[in-house]
Amino acid sequence: MKMRNIAIIAHVDHGKTTLVDKLLTSSGTFRENETVNERVMDSNDIERERGITILAKTTSIDYKDYHINILDTPGHADFGGEVERIMNMVDGVLLVVDAYEGTMPQTRFVLKKALEAKVVPIVVVNKIDKETARPKEVVDEVLDLFIELGADIEQLEFPVIYTSSLNGTTSLDPDVSTQKQTMEPLLDMIIKYIPEPNVDLNKKLQFQPALLDYNDFVGRMGIGLVKSGRMTLNQTVSCVRLDGSIKQFRIGKIFGFQGLKRIEITEAKAGDIVAIAGLPDISVGETVCEVGFEQPLPILRIDEPTLQMTFGVNSSPFVGREGKLLTARKIEERLLKEAERDVSLKIKPNDNESFIVSGRGELHLSILIENMRREGFELQVSKPEVIIKQIDGVKCEPYEEVQIEVKEEHVGSVIEALGNREATLENMTNFNNQVRLNYTIPSRGLIGFSTEFMTMTKGYGIINHTFKEYRKMASSKVGRRNLGVLVSMENGKATAYALGQLEDRGIMFIEPGDEVYEGMIVGEHSHENDLVVNVVKGKKLTNTRASGSDHTVVLKRARKMSLETCLDYINDDELVEITPSKFRLRKRILNTNERRHFENKIKKD
Repeated sequence: MKMRNIAIIAHVDHGKTTLVDKLLTSSGTFRENETVNERVMDSNDIERERGITILAKTTSIDYKDYHINILDTPGHADFGGEVERIMNMVDGVLLVVDAYEGTMPQTRFVLKKALEAKVVPIVVVNKIDKETARPKEVVDEVLDLFIELGADIEQLEFPVIYTSSLNGTTSLDPDVSTQKQTMEPLLDMIIKYIPEPNVDLNKKLQFQPALLDYNDFVGRMGIGLVKSGRMTLNQTVSCVRLDGSIKQFRIGKIFGFQGLKRIEITEAKAGDIVAIAGLPDISVGETVCEVGFEQPLPILRIDEPTLQMTFGVNSSPFVGREGKLLTARKIEERLLKEAERDVSLKIKPNDNESFIVSGRGELHLSILIENMRREGFELQVSKPEVIIKQIDGVKCEPYEEVQIEVKEEHVGSVIEALGNREATLENMTNFNNQVRLNYTIPSRGLIGFSTEFMTMTKGYGIINHTFKEYRKMASSKVGRRNLGVLVSMENGKATAYALGQLEDRGIMFIEPGDEVYEGMIVGEHSHENDLVVNVVKGKKLTNTRASGSDHTVVLKRARKMSLETCLDYINDDELVEITPSKFRLRKRILNTNERRHFENKIKKD
């Protein structure tokens, strides 16, 4: 059977995963009576809820006389390292672009990786059935992007197909009325334009893991392309490590991919994309060779973490009420298990039963926290901090490219807010009463900005960002919250009476009946300083009853805080308490007098 290896790349929410669904269905991968979920490749709950792909997924279909391996890649910048490594496994890409939104920051990022790897592109203009679709302009935008990224002549002659992956329709014409209920034109295009894998079956074995996976039965697995030769189950092979040393091991399992299933196979040959188990600490970029013929492939680049935060044991008075997994040992085991499959994650023990966890961005780390919370963990985490590097003796921090789309009426406030965060405006364009702004900003400047941005644009603004480079550090004030917080001075249940008395002091995060403890953050102060408040105070009862005094207290709605909002919100002296059912904001030092003493000492120093 002939073979094609392709990856699907796109900006977040442009329809990659839905497209894979339809390709799997139309190729007859599923039985007629088989029940299949939408976005079937997004296999965990968080991926389904958020509508994003977090980890690259491998699948395959058989169409005509061809076996087509398909890699569905993440679209978010935090997982961009996987996209880059996947380019070493494939010979072509489907670049999916929204027929209205056109090219976005992540489109640029993933296309740049594809062009650098010299893989063959096919452009898929998706969501062609949108009323606002502008397919011809979008194809022009894509062409401009190819030219801007230095594509060669061959790459510029990319084929284009128009699809509605949600409806399972395709056409070679931008006119939506020509769409037909089939994905065959796209499958035919893959066969016609994507070359066969550039591999050699007659050479000695070379296999390089580009992705990692882990399960409790076989341990860590390396997923990659067999570049040359063949490998068999139980064969003894050599692994050329990243430091140049060589370790021999026996291949315990080989897994191939068929539809959504991972199937055990006894042999893999050049051109196959497979997962192998047998070496407990196999790593991305190492080369598996035949014994005595150790010739390593070029090492794959692994993106360095740009953000870190501290994960620690929950030390609040409510510890153990909701979660079952509380100890430092359990937290460490879970973090190390995650690092087994996620090569971009780094774990380092810290003091006070805590660990410094470094990752590619806020989303990367918040998804890990969310998974742990759902598994029954309780923990407390610190504010995310960017990782500072010394480059040529100069302190440098990560910078990001940001693309924003807002209504014209909100442009002024967005420009002012980003100016205060030391962002540089690179470009500004208008279309259809919308304004697109392109910025370069320190990564610190984006911490805490998304909540503010959604408030100032009334939820209609769109913001996307991707890592650009390390540059000289900006001002030390970037990324700090401007307003203070309301901090509880007592333990107990919040009362409507007490909250009503405090409404003019700021915005509340809690409601009557919520349990609080001393040092817990219960709201946002309307001024820069923190304010200690009593939210459990009840109304004093008397024998006399005055006319009109018994009216019900009507409170403003409390601000709901998601996990990302909490992480964005806190300052350096604060923590987020994570439990299976609650997120609570708190001060590091809970006791009011101790905290005051500590703050005074810092001011004197």
